[in-house]
Amino acid sequence: MKIISVVGARPQFIKLGPLSREIRKNHEEIIIHTGQHYDHEMSDLFFEQLEIPKPDVNLEIGSGYHGAQTGKMLEGIENEILKHKPDLVLSFGDTNSTLAACLAAAKLEVPSLHIEAGLRSFNRSMPEEINRVVADHTADLLFAPTEEAVKHLECEGLADKTVMTGDIMADSVQFVQGLIGENRYAGRKYSVLTMHRPYNVDDPEKLKKLFAGLEKLGQAILFPVHPRTRKIVESNQVSVPGNVELIKPQGYIEFHGLIKYAEKVITDSGGLQKEAYIAGKPCITLRPETEWVETVEAGWNMLLDVEDPGLAEKIAGFNPSGKRLNLYGKDVAKRMVDVLEEMLS
Repeated sequence: MKIISVVGARPQFIKLGPLSREIRKNHEEIIIHTGQHYDHEMSDLFFEQLEIPKPDVNLEIGSGYHGAQTGKMLEGIENEILKHKPDLVLSFGDTNSTLAACLAAAKLEVPSLHIEAGLRSFNRSMPEEINRVVADHTADLLFAPTEEAVKHLECEGLADKTVMTGDIMADSVQFVQGLIGENRYAGRKYSVLTMHRPYNVDDPEKLKKLFAGLEKLGQAILFPVHPRTRKIVESNQVSVPGNVELIKPQGYIEFHGLIKYAEKVITDSGGLQKEAYIAGKPCITLRPETEWVETVEAGWNMLLDVEDPGLAEKIAGFNPSGKRLNLYGKDVAKRMVDVLEEMLS
């Protein structure tokens, strides 16, 4: 098979790593990077650390409004599909790169696969939710990570093209765990914070309330901050409390090193909720909803509003002790390639 893999953002690079290694054992792969994430720390470093081949094509789209960005991606991916004539176009997750890949393939009547299909937050104000729904309804094959995701797809009439494969992130986390060494934070008591959702980081007042709550927590907080978020903090004179340390974005190995030695993870990320669960770390999700409801049901993830007046107390009191079931599978990349070979042979 000739497969085009489309990626553009940090979470997609992480998922591509194990799958690309499995694909290339017997098939040809062409990697298209849309350029949605383009800083070295958010892009190149992940390819290096996860041992992913350098992209064959970088569209260098960069940032922009959703419509303009997606339109440029759609045109660029379409041109590459026409040039390479693949047997399959593969995309991951819920970004504009995902949406553009599925639409371009559908318009050209080239089979497409959406990995991490069936996730639903049921919050249509999130651009990611729109991307997920459209991608699932335009792709020809859907790989669902969990039984909950399968149920969502069945409810939308998409059962016939759905396969429950497990979650590729399980392979990614297992791979990186073997690369982690000690770091300068080992032995310290701290939590890791990540924030990138526009409804959290674009509002200086919300950031102020969050930092005020974290200050009451007292514990050290390490915050690998995206350059855009740092700019918002600095330009709006948002006061950062002494127990919150702003550090530069981390490589995947370094970031998982932070998680390994942390007591808790505080985030508004989707993927990190899973990574924290797999790594055995309590996760506080700064959102009113989650796509990964099974982590909440398992008792290892708690949803919390950034503006909750009891934020510090709730974070401090969240200490799950229940058994962590294997929610996301093992050797998922091999399972995915086996399914593809069976279906497309």
